[in-house]
Amino acid sequence: MHSATLADPSRPTVADFHRVNRGGGLFSESVSQWIGAVFALVAQRLGLRPTALTITNLVLGLAASVTVVALAGRVAAGAVPAWAVGLLALVAWQIAYALDCADGQLARVTGQGSAAGARVDVLCDVAAQIALVTALGATAVAQRPSTPTWLIAVFAGTWMVNLVTSVMQAGPNAASMVTSTSLPVRLVKLVRDYGAVIFLAGLVLTFAPALTVWVIVAFTIVNGGFLLASIAFSARASLR
Repeated sequence: MHSATLADPSRPTVADFHRVNRGGGLFSESVSQWIGAVFALVAQRLGLRPTALTITNLVLGLAASVTVVALAGRVAAGAVPAWAVGLLALVAWQIAYALDCADGQLARVTGQGSAAGARVDVLCDVAAQIALVTALGATAVAQRPSTPTWLIAVFAGTWMVNLVTSVMQAGPNAASMVTSTSLPVRLVKLVRDYGAVIFLAGLVLTFAPALTVWVIVAFTIVNGGFLLASIAFSARASLR
């Protein structure tokens, strides 16, 4: 959707921005993309470019994750309240992700998209997600020092499956293993909805940081299983 398709290109609405969202799952479409649409509208009215939102997303996400890492030991020792650090991370990660949704919406509605902007977006996503994984890993180790090193390594590696597959889904050869858009299927797919995942991570850090290691185990299994299933699905399709 380009600005020329709008009734009033100079005054797009929140609905106009949300209409061009690229999905992401039930939670992302229902929450993150709508918040992103509001951010995109404000940015358009202020004359900001999409990359400004991308960089703001990166700075906010990194700041939250670095804070979690820096205070992980003190939270585990009880010197700093877990709820304060967890709530800060939950809110900051959600806002950062909404900004990540907003930059694409702004680019598409205002016709400011570019190959360079797309590259910056992906690179910032990589940096922000590395920081997020580090924050969860640091919390798990601080809460439970016996956490195996190999588990953190596998968790970090399989987490990037989300980013790789999201980039692949944007190409002309994108395909889904489960094409149904029924509510039960979409609810199951919440385990791979980035907005829902970071919301869960923030809740755990806020209310039960000692369970972070089990969150890591769960997502390692989910992401690792998805990777293997994707390989099998793609291999079968390539042999037809």
